[in-house]
Amino acid sequence: MKVLIVEDEIPAAKRLRKLVSQYCPEATVMDVVDSVEGATQWLNTFEKPDLIFMDIQLSDGLSFDIFNQTEVVSPVIFTTAYDQYALKAFKVNSVDYLLKPIDPEELKVAFQKFRNLHQQSQEYDRTAIQNLITSITQKGYKERFLVKVGQQLNYIQTKDIAYFYSDEGLVYAMTISNRRHVLDYTLEQLMDVLDPKNFFRINRKIVVSIDSIHKIHTYFNSRLKLELLPRTDLEGIVSRERVGDFKAWLDN
Repeated sequence: MKVLIVEDEIPAAKRLRKLVSQYCPEATVMDVVDSVEGATQWLNTFEKPDLIFMDIQLSDGLSFDIFNQTEVVSPVIFTTAYDQYALKAFKVNSVDYLLKPIDPEELKVAFQKFRNLHQQSQEYDRTAIQNLITSITQKGYKERFLVKVGQQLNYIQTKDIAYFYSDEGLVYAMTISNRRHVLDYTLEQLMDVLDPKNFFRINRKIVVSIDSIHKIHTYFNSRLKLELLPRTDLEGIVSRERVGDFKAWLDN
């Protein structure tokens, strides 16, 4: 069995090479390459391997780019630090993954799976790879938030939130039904989990939903002033440095 390793971390590559030799004595590691460019050139130059171990995050990009630059016909086992939930559905056919640090027992199972598929002469499923790429590269955004209502816990749907704002060290979510809830987030953290198509941070204290904007007025010093719904005493001022991005966001 001829194996190619695509891995940019030298210690990880050495460990994987050692584990391959230990748990699959019949395997020969043809080479170790450390980048998208290097892997693409290698696959375009040399005989195709029987199996490829491929790290997802490489020094010059994601290994998914390799599939866009050359035809990968060998079965692939991804090595990755991504959470299992994002990949579990893709343990099909010749597509598999191993979470770092690689567990030797998991590696043994992956090799056995490869052997079974190879013996059955089952075709390599490129559709599964493409589905995997789509799943990993499409970021998911938060759909609901846990909140405390009196002595009980409840949740609110993100689509029902009109805007978020900070006040005296706390962050609040105001719903379109005019109910206010304290959140255990900073505005910076919220911007990492909210869909940027629907939410925009207009200044240091306020993040607005596109649906909360009732009217937009020009304001002095090249700024904009928003009327928000539900109505609020907050000053919905779009800071001058964000006006250009805000207009582009509205026009998206």
